[in-house]
Formats: sequence, C-alpha cells, structure tokens
Amino acid sequence: MKMSWFGFGGAAADIQIDVSDTGRQVWGRNEGGEVEKQLLFTANEPVSGNVHIKLNKSNKKLDHLGIKIEFIGQIEYTFDRGNPYEFTSLVRELEPPGDLTESKSYSFEFSNVEKRYESYYGSNVRLRYFLRVKISRQYTGTITKLQELAVQNVVSEPETNNSIKMEVGIEDCLHIEFEYNKNKYHTQDVVIGKIYFLLVRIKIKHMEVVIIRRESCGATAGGANSFNESENISKFEIMDGAPVRGESIPIRLFLAPYDLTPTMKNVENKFSVKYYLNLVLVDDEDRRYFKQQEITLWRKVLRPLKPDDEPLQPEKAK
Repeated sequence: MKMSWFGFGGAAADIQIDVSDTGRQVWGRNEGGEVEKQLLFTANEPVSGNVHIKLNKSNKKLDHLGIKIEFIGQIEYTFDRGNPYEFTSLVRELEPPGDLTESKSYSFEFSNVEKRYESYYGSNVRLRYFLRVKISRQYTGTITKLQELAVQNVVSEPETNNSIKMEVGIEDCLHIEFEYNKNKYHTQDVVIGKIYFLLVRIKIKHMEVVIIRRESCGATAGGANSFNESENISKFEIMDGAPVRGESIPIRLFLAPYDLTPTMKNVENKFSVKYYLNLVLVDDEDRRYFKQQEITLWRKVLRPLKPDDEPLQPEKAK
C-alpha cells in the first residue's frame, strides 16, 4: 500500500511507510479524524513492509539518536485523548544513532504481533492499531510518521445458542409473547422471530424492532462508575395497523447492511460494546411500549470493502 510523502514543518527528512498489501481494505479514521481507506489485518497476520527516509534537498546530513518503527495497539477516550492506554507495543530498531548522508530504505516485519481485539470507533472511545516511525534528534525534536491499520477477527461459532422466548405486557391491557430464533448472531446474520398477541385492549398504531448499540467506558466498563451511551443503529417496522387477539407477526431482520462490530466485553477494563433488540409498540396517542433484549454478535467472516462501498457517514464514524 503506497502512502504519500510526509513533511514535518520544514523537517530535515520526510518519512514514507509502505505496508505490504493484504488485498483487503476498510473505511477508518486517521489520527486527525479524517475518513480514509485502511489495510485490513486479522489477529494472526504479520505486519511488514518498508520505511523510506528521504532527506530534504537543503540538508546534506541528518544527525539522529536512532530510527525505529513501533507497532501500537491503543485505546483512547474522545474526552481524554491526551492519556491513551497502550495494550500492545512492539519496537524494531531500523538505524542506530549516527548520521544519514543520503536517503535510505529499511524493511520491517512484526511477525508475532498481538491483535486480540477488533478496531473500534465509537461515540466516546476508540481502539486503534497503527505503525509509528520515529527519527529521534537531540535538539531539534523528533520527526514522526503514523500509519493507521484496521483489524477484524473471525471466531468459531458459539457452542450453545438458545432461542429467546418471553412474555410481556400491561395488566388487563396488553399481553404478548415474542420469540427470536437465537441469542447469538454473526454480523452478517438474519434475525428471525415472531410476535404473538394474547391480549390487545389498547389501540396499537404500529410496531418496530430497533437495533441498539450500547457503549460503556470509564473505570471498570459496565460498572457503577462507567459512562454509558446508546445509539440506534437501525429501525425496522414490522407491523403497521392495529393487531387483534391471536394474531402472529413475523420478524425477519437482516444484519448485513449495518456497520456492526462483534460484542466487546470489558476490553482491558476500559470499555464494553453490547447490542440489543428493542421491540417497540406505539399506540394511537403516540405512547411507546418497549422491551429490550440483549443479543451477542460475533464475526463469522471478514468484511472488507467492496468496490462500490461508500465512505463512513459522519454520524457513524465519530
């Protein structure tokens, strides 16, 4: 993957990082928040390539304290970006302290790099992987170049996957049974279920199923001191009009069109990402009755970009 040359405000050298192409890309965001295509890696794939140091024409020599490349896995909160948490950090020395008198290229490889978690860009937290090249200098500051990478991890199908069956209602007004075919879905799956009306004494106008993503971050994600934020990923209307007693409404919800990540539970004690199916009934006075059910998402196959895929939308790529 070829990257453009990078200049650092009149620095003595420019840095270019060429990462060996995996043949897969996804939309992601760089350090400045700009949407860009990023190479997609899996948990066990090596990360390799070449670093090119190009001396500026006005400089015949570059004195330095060493040149290195790092592979970083990092979690950062959007409200506290000055204090990121590094859960993975590997270093390769490219050049010992000395002088560069001409432009030079170096090969690198991180063959056993740990990529346990998927990349994640949420409302208040992001988990990112990147390469960082540093040219350290004694008096004039460090020259740095970052290259973002993306990670998706395929896992085995859960051994147990039970259906969800529940009865909910309002005394003497509404009594329904709802059923989903399972409680664990892969990110390209289809949710199949049904709603059965046992008692209907309120005038229901329509019914919908909403996919909700709930993000928890802060001290001990998901605990009493964590910060939670919910986002409606999609809304799917499954009924329009008043149901009658004994009526059964089918549910068939495709997950593939939506930008879903797997469920992430207490990642490094920093954050969690959970998903819910929210069944919502709206009556003729626009009162809303709802019941949420948590589901677990997992990744069965990689989801790289297709040629016609549109860039991330601003509201989905914070």
